[in-house]
Amino acid sequence: MAALAWLLIPLFAAIGAGAWGSWAGRNRKTIGDGHELAGYTRFREAMEKSRTDA
Repeated sequence: MAALAWLLIPLFAAIGAGAWGSWAGRNRKTIGDGHELAGYTRFREAMEKSRTDA
């Protein structure tokens, strides 16, 4: 019976890891990168402006 308990520990760990992996890798359609990309575009334009002014 003790051997069965030691075999169940990795089984539960594998099930937990699979559940966490599927949750962490889910497709998040509601969160977009538009805001971050717009900020990066503004930063890049500002850097280009300061380079051409000098």
